[in-house]
Amino acid sequence: MNKFIGRKTELQELEERYDSSDFQMTVIYGRRRIGKSTLIKEFIKDKRAVYYTATKAGINKNIELWGKRALEIFAPEMGTLSFQTIDDLLSFLGKHSEEERTVVVIDELPYLAESDKSILSVLQNYIDNYWMHGQMFLILCGSSVSFMENEVLGEKSPIFGRRTSQIKLDAFDYLESAEFVPAYSYEEKAICYGITGGTAKYLAMLDDEKSLDENIVQLFFKKTGYLYEEPNNLLTQEFRNVSTYNDIISAIAAGANKVNEIADKAHVEQSMAVHALQNLIATDIVLKENAITDESNKKKVQYILKDSMFRFWYKFVPDGMGAIELDRGEIYYHNVVKPKISEFMGAVFEEICKHYTLICGIEGRLACFVTTVGKWWGTHQKKRMTTDIDVVGLDKIAKKAVLGECKYRNEPIDKKIYEEFREKDGLISKEYKVVQYVLFSKNGFTEWVLECNERDDVRLVGLEELYGIDF
Repeated sequence: MNKFIGRKTELQELEERYDSSDFQMTVIYGRRRIGKSTLIKEFIKDKRAVYYTATKAGINKNIELWGKRALEIFAPEMGTLSFQTIDDLLSFLGKHSEEERTVVVIDELPYLAESDKSILSVLQNYIDNYWMHGQMFLILCGSSVSFMENEVLGEKSPIFGRRTSQIKLDAFDYLESAEFVPAYSYEEKAICYGITGGTAKYLAMLDDEKSLDENIVQLFFKKTGYLYEEPNNLLTQEFRNVSTYNDIISAIAAGANKVNEIADKAHVEQSMAVHALQNLIATDIVLKENAITDESNKKKVQYILKDSMFRFWYKFVPDGMGAIELDRGEIYYHNVVKPKISEFMGAVFEEICKHYTLICGIEGRLACFVTTVGKWWGTHQKKRMTTDIDVVGLDKIAKKAVLGECKYRNEPIDKKIYEEFREKDGLISKEYKVVQYVLFSKNGFTEWVLECNERDDVRLVGLEELYGIDF
């Protein structure tokens, strides 16, 4: 798909910076495949710009390749010229950006810094002494989140304080993801969001002229599938001890959600598990989740796979590798994976409903001004059993709350589910008054439940409204 989708806020931010009359420096970062380069290329497509993607080939090779890109833009007639030092190149870029607005992009900045440890200090010198009074718009981009946050944006960075804006690019939400497959049904769009985690690269590979089954098999269950070995590829690019990270992710995917459980299942020391979890959180693969309204309770903390593509992969692909390697992945998919898609989608559906609740709450479409959304779990004292509440939206100013129940299944929500849900009233902190209940259903509601919609404090939401609402 060649159409550029989403990123309206980010494009507007870049355009505003571009339209200013002074030096600008924007830092763009986010995990791999998220769409950083696509965003930048969309922004500069009608502008005077030098776009360079750094490599791991060493500083001299980077100077050579970057210099060629600069000459192509500013002096194509001097194509045989080459720059001997980084200072020569940066001086050339600065000179050609003095009088005319010019975008200079360094993509994969961590690779450049790896080839020359002094590059950030060199950039500081040129920003402060040569570029600050010119017309350059410098964009620094990188996929190593820890490097970009610590070495570029951190207080100890040589270029700390020089940025005029920063953009951390996240995965697409469920509505933006749906734009990649407009011909699909709402249910199919939701599954596409689930299996890709909203990652731009993966979404762009979906073809809604093919069936959803064909797309899933093509991506995950063929030896040549782009996502067949993707988690391992990503872990290899981010971490050194890949096997340890793989074991920890496998443990979480298998249901372990506390540090001691994860360490035991992964057969590693707890200290190593904690360190690895911190890194996985930084790369948006894992999420550390607190029970909402009980954030201070350290016992109510769990680790889950934030990236639902990883969740899907670790749930289904490892057990099917034998079939896939024998080119029988499609048979495995139809017999093992497809019947369990609804089970997998339960957690994805909850995330969709949380997003809907937050946006509706902020826009005044719910009974209170929701600014925080999460999940609650704990003990139901009356029933003496553990339970959870899928969606809790909080109005922290007025101390009001919205509770939501999510059911991604083929049967409609019935009286029993409704009454069990209403019994959960009173479980979250007494600090908040529950003012509205929301039932989210993949497959509608029984007549009895539909009559409850007459009540002011009950709202029924199906897939059609989740995808049809205009935000």
